[in-house]
Amino acid sequence: MAAKETPKYLHYLFVSCPSGVERLLDEEVRAILPKTHIEVLRGGIALKSDLEGVMKLNLECRLAQRVLIELVSGGYRHEDDIYALARRVDWNEWITPAETIRVDTVAQRSPLRSLNFATLRVKDAICDVLRDATGERPSVDTRFPDLPVMLHLSETDATLYIDTSGEPLFKRGWREDKGDAPLKETLAAAMLAAAGWRGTPETGGALHDPCCGSGTIAVEAAQIACGMAAGMQRRFAFERQLPFVPLRGRWQAIKQAAKDREHAPAVPIFCSDVAFRMVDFARRNAERAGVAQYIQFNGGDALERPAPELPEGMPGTILMNPPYGERIEVRGKAGNVQMSRDAGGSEARDAGDDFFPRLAAHWKRAYTQNPAGWTAWLLCPDMKLPSKMRLKESRKFPMWNGPIECRLFRFDLIKGSARKDKGGEGS
Repeated sequence: MAAKETPKYLHYLFVSCPSGVERLLDEEVRAILPKTHIEVLRGGIALKSDLEGVMKLNLECRLAQRVLIELVSGGYRHEDDIYALARRVDWNEWITPAETIRVDTVAQRSPLRSLNFATLRVKDAICDVLRDATGERPSVDTRFPDLPVMLHLSETDATLYIDTSGEPLFKRGWREDKGDAPLKETLAAAMLAAAGWRGTPETGGALHDPCCGSGTIAVEAAQIACGMAAGMQRRFAFERQLPFVPLRGRWQAIKQAAKDREHAPAVPIFCSDVAFRMVDFARRNAERAGVAQYIQFNGGDALERPAPELPEGMPGTILMNPPYGERIEVRGKAGNVQMSRDAGGSEARDAGDDFFPRLAAHWKRAYTQNPAGWTAWLLCPDMKLPSKMRLKESRKFPMWNGPIECRLFRFDLIKGSARKDKGGEGS
């Protein structure tokens, strides 16, 4: 049974993202869907769009976690209210009994004793609606369902969504080789967006990650510089959902238009790591992402490797997620002592206290000779990092690396940055 949906019909959407990235996601979505009214909320943005917009958001968004279509919302006091709410949806428009479902529940201060029971009641409602209409019911697939459904519970209200993304959007489809605590693709994209790096000489210039790990930042940067869509190498849940069936031709046209706009980058991209194994991982990931030919891979210690040579007049951007916390053991010149931090992320001792001052000293020696300048952006949970580096940050941007609260610090590396002011920090 195919739904009589048209791309002109507008749906209420919630596009989720990591905490702190909401404003950046707002800017990204405005570029993808111009003239769209967007409301910035905690943990994402809300907007209205047709199904063609849903497809574009899944394909193009680098910062989003999921694209959700709101189905119904209402007050509740117990699980029976949630069942009644779910029965108000005509699930025949979304699925047939031959397909599969999965229901997930997210709650904030819900008074219900069992979220599992609330989840079960939504599943029961879906099955009962379909059984009443067809005499059959769908099966549950907890891994790759045809119709992922999300129940969101606040203290007083319940909302049901269709998840059109399926697997989270940070799973781009190219990263198979991973190192220790790999950086999510969405966080790498958020770091690039916060830094204002757009892959042109005027928006950040060249890009260099001297602690590249498995290459997430460099690959994301290369794809941005090449105009590549984030989700071109993966599939989405909406491709199996009934309202999108009449739009399969339009979906292929959207993907082809995205493919046609790809181009060679206008700026060079560099990445290196002290572990040659990680450089190999980064290269293989970049090959799967289709950008290996646009990235210069090198081994070497971030504390010793010289600054990349840039075209005359081109500025450079250093963007890095260095070793910290439980992430990895510090290697190279900083020593083999594992860094530590307290629960609040405010302390970094031993190798950490050695690594960051040495990194700043290396920057002052190697990166202040470019007349066009280098700008360094460094993600770290240590709020006292600038004073430890004896550098003055020109900006800091709050971000979360999984459960770790961090700041993305900006340092402008110009001649004279090694000069200390009265307060003991770099000018």
